[in-house]
Amino acid sequence: MSFPRQYRRTVTDRASVAGDQARARVLEVALDLFAAAGYRGTSIAQVAEKAGLSQSGLLHHFPSKIALLVAALEHREEIDGRPLEVDGEPPRGWSAFDALIGLVSRNSARPNQVRLFVTLSAEAIDPSHPAYDWVQRHYGSAYAWLTAALEHGRAIGEVREDIPIERVVHLTIAALDGLQVQWLVSGGKLDMLGDFTAYVHDLKIRWSNAPPAGRIDR
Repeated sequence: MSFPRQYRRTVTDRASVAGDQARARVLEVALDLFAAAGYRGTSIAQVAEKAGLSQSGLLHHFPSKIALLVAALEHREEIDGRPLEVDGEPPRGWSAFDALIGLVSRNSARPNQVRLFVTLSAEAIDPSHPAYDWVQRHYGSAYAWLTAALEHGRAIGEVREDIPIERVVHLTIAALDGLQVQWLVSGGKLDMLGDFTAYVHDLKIRWSNAPPAGRIDR
């Protein structure tokens, strides 16, 4: 999953973030290769060759493979976070969950990007993995956004007072990421968008002060 840019928990050193066309090209190539082969299966030489740079040229922009990985992941989050915003602001209340449905719809058309997240997040369970800190920040950012969204919804009377926010946020992230894995394993046959839309619909029925009309049969 992703989240609005305002909730990104970034590293202090921003020097590795793309700032020109060459760097942006390297990051796009790195994202494709990391998605296809994972971190350990991708080499600096492969990225440099496909990006049209020498290894020394690539290392001028990104001094190590770890720096390249972190920059590529933050580049992806920067891009993915933009469509989640409304007039530059993160959606709140149930609008945040509607925005997630839009994210799932976009992800349904880009399996390589979904594979990148699934592969690297699985690899990064190991605390020694170079993406471990990124994964921690990623889930922390997503959790902070959805928690703030539900707290806002509760404050304006859209969401029920007794909603267990922490549990709903955890289950929503689990639904998003779990459906992505099943969708990849099924070769795209699983209806990821339909299943997540039904999940959000059920959440609104259970925890809205004014549940949505109609029903979604799944």
